[in-house]
Amino acid sequence: MSSPPTDPSAEPHHRFIVVVPVADRPQHLRAFLASLADSLQRFPYGDGRLVQVLIADDSMDAACIADNRALAARYDALGLPCLHFVPDAQAALVDALGPRARFRRIVGDAPRERFAHKGQGAMRNIAYLKLARLLRDAPNAERTLIWSVDSDQEFKVKIETSGGDEEVALDFFHALDAVFSRTDALVATGKVVGDPPVSPAVMTNNFLDDVLAFLRDTAARKPDAACSHHAAEARRQGEAAYHDMADLFGFAPAEPYRYRCTLAGDHAEADCFAHFAFRLGGFFHGEHPTRVSYYQPGDALASLQAARTVYAGNYVFRAAALDHFLPFANLRLRMSGPTLGRLLRARLGPRFVSANLPMLHRRTVEGTSQAEFRPGIAVAAERVDMSGEFERQFYGDVMLFAIERLTDGGFPQRQATDADIDATLDGVREEMLARYNARHAAIRAKLEAADALLRDEGNWWNRAARHAPAVQGFAAFFANVARNFAEDGEACRRINAADGWARWRADLGDAVKRYPGDCDAWRQALAA
Repeated sequence: MSSPPTDPSAEPHHRFIVVVPVADRPQHLRAFLASLADSLQRFPYGDGRLVQVLIADDSMDAACIADNRALAARYDALGLPCLHFVPDAQAALVDALGPRARFRRIVGDAPRERFAHKGQGAMRNIAYLKLARLLRDAPNAERTLIWSVDSDQEFKVKIETSGGDEEVALDFFHALDAVFSRTDALVATGKVVGDPPVSPAVMTNNFLDDVLAFLRDTAARKPDAACSHHAAEARRQGEAAYHDMADLFGFAPAEPYRYRCTLAGDHAEADCFAHFAFRLGGFFHGEHPTRVSYYQPGDALASLQAARTVYAGNYVFRAAALDHFLPFANLRLRMSGPTLGRLLRARLGPRFVSANLPMLHRRTVEGTSQAEFRPGIAVAAERVDMSGEFERQFYGDVMLFAIERLTDGGFPQRQATDADIDATLDGVREEMLARYNARHAAIRAKLEAADALLRDEGNWWNRAARHAPAVQGFAAFFANVARNFAEDGEACRRINAADGWARWRADLGDAVKRYPGDCDAWRQALAA
């Protein structure tokens, strides 16, 4: 597998600071750092000291902070410079800014005595303040590139081969050095491959299509026959195929995807049925077993195009672009990257680009179906409650598309009136609520069909006790979907309740109206 065409022998023009927020995920961070070290060993960049790592620790658990400190020390000793930025140091930096109220929409609301789990937006912004201080007196700071990544990613890509999926390293650093050396781009975003970058709250409708297709296909075969799911057609790589509302982003909805079995060696249909049942639990932690995305090889420079979305876990910018923070961080909304992207498109125009340089995204810990830490998802025994993430996703969508409409009208360079902002939020919320409710009705109908198919006594998995654990795996998944998408359930109640919207409308409106002032405060903080 070849990397993007670059000239590794060329003298590098930039040094990199890789910023990785991490919250109670030492196993993910371990895999992240190992993959970075491996990538630099395979594709040496400069003298080996041109890549540094800032670990922005947002952990609550003291044991996780200690593990992260040890990891930083280990890789620093191995020649990969690592700075472990701990919560106490973060709080001290924020305290030095002055009155917290002025910066709360940028750095969040976490109390001084428990300065953790602030959310990725607030944590990134605080890390950027730290970088501004590190770069203030640094020589050739203008030749520094800042790469924002996530701890559940790796410096690899996933490719699809006739023999199955493979993970391979790319020469990321030389490719990015070329992008910023040969263009005037200020900000470049990549994407991710592997697990989708969105919430299960907006992937369930299409996943039920795939589960129904799997059950129908499997019911027509014999349990002891050789597994037939390795012969599924090559999975299409349409953009946002995993997203229930792909049309909102300009993509056509995808037809059902067939599951491609990942078991190795000789095995039967019943084995695949059981393995798929085991994998279903990972869906609530961000996996999508049927709609994995893959890297399509291509030259990074040739792939450059105007961008509108930031993948917060994979974007690179010059030090001069530190002016652009993650907006509305105190609200902890999902879709903060795409929202930032709309603002960058309005402010930077063609100097905001996307490149074909995705990173591997792995939501769950290898060998399990669960993430180390996932905000908004509560798991107790087999019961999953994603109402917190569900609400953050819905109002994140409302904010995203409200900002898109406002920037089309000249915001933030031209301040919108309070009346325009309120009317835009009301209109977008009404449209999004209609979409969500229609999709939830479709989910309930598909769930009823899938559950009936699972329980059909004529199907082979209900005629032998040995298949009972797998049947229970499907049943547990369906039960969690039913709880989370019930018309009278907590998640649907939160987005439909009038009093809930009144609170959110006030918070969203206040954030948008104060955004220009927040930009002024941010610039002053950078220069302080």
